[in-house]
Amino acid sequence: MTTEKLNYSSTNNRDLKLSSMAVRIIPVTLFAQNCTLLICAASRSAVIIDPGGDLPRILEQVSACYATVEKILLTHGHLDHCSAAGTLAAQLGVPIEGPHRDELAWLEQLDAQRVYYGFPKEAPVLPSRWLADGDTVCFGAVKLDVYHCPGHTPGHVVFYSEADRFAVVGDVLFAGAIGRTDLPLGNHADLIRSICEKLWPLGDGVTFVPGHGRISTFGAERAHNPYVSDEVLAAR
Repeated sequence: MTTEKLNYSSTNNRDLKLSSMAVRIIPVTLFAQNCTLLICAASRSAVIIDPGGDLPRILEQVSACYATVEKILLTHGHLDHCSAAGTLAAQLGVPIEGPHRDELAWLEQLDAQRVYYGFPKEAPVLPSRWLADGDTVCFGAVKLDVYHCPGHTPGHVVFYSEADRFAVVGDVLFAGAIGRTDLPLGNHADLIRSICEKLWPLGDGVTFVPGHGRISTFGAERAHNPYVSDEVLAAR
């Protein structure tokens, strides 16, 4: 598999062309959260991962890609990743899949969090399907493997395409950083374990989209990440 970077526009939309799908990253909300549109190359069926807000922007990109959204996927229950998912699901008539059931406490707090951060009122976020470690999610001809990766939140999941050596990791791992664990229900030891036991075994060549910031690879993070590089972990 080869990964081709197609463009980086002034609006920070980023595209990747993979062997089985196209990827468009759409930063949304005041947190510049990476909402990710995955489009099956064979069918133009698509999934939207983590629609935290700014629905007109997301729908504009769906239209521009001539994609048909089949479902919405959620990595975890923080409002910048999922606040608008219920509204979008109702508007498109599609199901929500994910996150893990352990995110229920975060989803139940969304109304209060929206008020606190000044997010607009949205429909409740009610997953049609909770996801667990080892599950798969399919759209078009694309299959994504589900990895339960707690630590940033207890029910965080990661989506991985073995065919494309590509992952959407939410707030587990970033280019040069890792997810916060100082928020309620966070656990630093669990986060490090998730990265080392779930992500690193997938291989250094995996390209990943984080919840915020730029794309990277697992190999680059194992070499240079100041929190979870091989050198840093070996010194503990």
